[in-house]
Amino acid sequence: MTHIRKALAVVAAALSVTALSTGVATAGEDGAKAVLRYTEHGIPHIVAKDFAGLGYGYGFAAATDNVCELAKIYVTVSAQRSRYFGPDGEGYRSLSEAKNNLHSDLFFQQLNDSGVVDRLVAQPAPQGPRPEVRQVVSGYVKGFNAFLARTGRSGITDPACRGADWVRPITEQDFYRHFYAIAVTGGLGFVTEGLFATPPSGTAAASPGTTAQLPASLRDGLGKGGLGSNGIAIGADGTAAGKGSVLLGNPHYPWHDGRRFWQSQLTIPGRVDVAGASLLGMPFVMIGHTTDAAWTHTVSTPVTFGLFEVPLAAGDPTTYLVDGKAEKMTSREATVQVRQADGSLEPVRQTFWATRYGPVLNDVGGFAVPWTAKSAYALRDANATNLRGLNTWFELDQARSTADIVKTLSSTQGVPWVNTIATDRAGNALYADIQVVPHVTDELAEACSTPLGRQTFPGDQLAILDGGKSSCRWGADPGAVEPGIFAPSRLPLQQRRDYELNTNDSAWLANAKAPITGYPHIVGDQATERNPRTREALLTAEKGGFSTDSMKKMLFTDHSLLADLAAADLAKLCASFPGGQAPSSSGPVPVGPACTALANWDHTYSLDSRGSLLFQRFAARLGGVDRFTVPFDPKAPLTTPNTLNVGDAGLQRAFGDAIAELRTAGLAPDARLRDGQSVTRNGERIPIHGGQGFLGVLNVMTPVWDPSRGNTEVAHGSSYIQVVGFSGRACPDSSTLLTYSQSANPASPYFSDQTKLYSRGEWVKGRFCEADILRSPALRVVVLR
Repeated sequence: MTHIRKALAVVAAALSVTALSTGVATAGEDGAKAVLRYTEHGIPHIVAKDFAGLGYGYGFAAATDNVCELAKIYVTVSAQRSRYFGPDGEGYRSLSEAKNNLHSDLFFQQLNDSGVVDRLVAQPAPQGPRPEVRQVVSGYVKGFNAFLARTGRSGITDPACRGADWVRPITEQDFYRHFYAIAVTGGLGFVTEGLFATPPSGTAAASPGTTAQLPASLRDGLGKGGLGSNGIAIGADGTAAGKGSVLLGNPHYPWHDGRRFWQSQLTIPGRVDVAGASLLGMPFVMIGHTTDAAWTHTVSTPVTFGLFEVPLAAGDPTTYLVDGKAEKMTSREATVQVRQADGSLEPVRQTFWATRYGPVLNDVGGFAVPWTAKSAYALRDANATNLRGLNTWFELDQARSTADIVKTLSSTQGVPWVNTIATDRAGNALYADIQVVPHVTDELAEACSTPLGRQTFPGDQLAILDGGKSSCRWGADPGAVEPGIFAPSRLPLQQRRDYELNTNDSAWLANAKAPITGYPHIVGDQATERNPRTREALLTAEKGGFSTDSMKKMLFTDHSLLADLAAADLAKLCASFPGGQAPSSSGPVPVGPACTALANWDHTYSLDSRGSLLFQRFAARLGGVDRFTVPFDPKAPLTTPNTLNVGDAGLQRAFGDAIAELRTAGLAPDARLRDGQSVTRNGERIPIHGGQGFLGVLNVMTPVWDPSRGNTEVAHGSSYIQVVGFSGRACPDSSTLLTYSQSANPASPYFSDQTKLYSRGEWVKGRFCEADILRSPALRVVVLR
């Protein structure tokens, strides 16, 4: 108990701003700003007496773990990548879909020149940051800069930026630009390449694409960038004890670059106490829990942007007509400095064009919308005025109930492109898709869709409206925080005592017993086939009887619903091939032990499962194959479609190709998952369990396939995982895991420690209450002055 008393004394002394002589690291100005109490795996529990101090502690601690990743973010939003890295390097996909550094810089420079972020910051809440948020941000910037002042560039231990001249102190403007980039990721950030549109020369006409030409990347995400998540909220009636609640938060995010999560606890005694994780550089818990409520987010289905096709004046492609009246497009020339081969800098300029609706573009995620002599397309991003999300997460961090969470979501309307799934101590389970959604009613789409819009809206929810009519602008609701977006009362919301969940399908089946209907089509579809993960989650939730332990075990069972539906029939098909030879794209291939492996497989993606790798490579080839003979039935959404279409020649060929692919990689058809799915950290190979979402595996891992070795890296998948239970105890029962660990710095002891835990199927004990923090055997106290 001696170390506990000493720790308490240090914290109490620091927060009273008395003179300290503790022998721990210090930084910053005179007087205590914050106290960092590190527990196992480098998780900081940050305590301060005010919001500025809380931000200061967060900024210092976050920079300690991830200064290089954060510096990459700030060099990106300040449009400086071409200056330091050259114009041709790959753009920073965490913040935009720019294909190279030059396009990234030009995109962000024109945003910065527009002054949109500065105007939003200058507004009072709710459009601008509330005063406490400004204090947190101010402290964060000072804390980040204090770390740099203490270490200097040369003292950074991460080789990714040690001594680099692009690592610099930051400003509050850098921070706000970063959050804005996150908010518009699903709109402006998604169509970045299309914004490099130029007026057409001559009268040659080009045709837009058709829905048959919509690329898979656009159909699958429409701006979500391959992100996904699971959120399962179990209310009192679904728990084993019949009281309290259990929440699973399981975002599937990139393992690398600026969309990484970072874990912390933030405490101002008597004011706020919240634990969880946030995206790098965001000094608020974005997925986490307080003493009495827990929440997570899942990437949602609403398309948060829309297009307007505007007719052009004859002979003038930069003048468009609205209600027959001519309006000139506006133009903005962005200039960035670009490093040349000899090290010198030269300016590069690009003109961007815009209408009253938004910027002109000629492409949407690979889908052509050409600027012709007759018409042009303009984009409106519903998040283009959204800094409100900062207020949203600030208030969520103080929630005491699901009612508080709904109130916050509704009053701030700052969630840009995610659902919210939550529980509380009273045993409530909540699903809410209260986010920013363009006010495009089904009636508006019917009256105003262009011929192309009549193709894209019904199936893909992408509204393309007639910009030549002012009556076709987005609508307005009295209860909305601003015109052009739906009021919270028009969006899906459901609270129950058994369960609510989402796994990136629409709101329709947040609970199988109580389908949600009646919402606008742009929000999501209804009575349509659910993705395999959704079916797996619903079938699991329907069983009930959950505890925190059973929820953790369920996730790491790595069960595949698609395997249940198809593996047995696939094994029989395998055994039926004449002469033990399966057809493939390059001719017959011997099936070898494949049939036995599939027949004996346990249908999981655990490390020692045999048959899982083969099934993974087979299923990855079924995108264009009619897989099942029994089609989807909206009256049986959990069990249809089903029955593998073994007679399909394409399906049979996919199986043979999977066997051939494994053998090329040096893997037998009955290889264990651990033999062909891993990551390497500091020279150590770490096997990775889990599988892709299309397999119906909840614990999603989307690996990177190396044709010569198998899956050798993770692109995105389970990232920050939390299981939080509320029962009779005053302290929440929580377990967490940050799969890729706290730090991107290979020199840090927290670079891969949790990755190894994940590989072993282990969890980190949540240390939320004071006694648990102080009992940590790894407790280390750092006072920042």
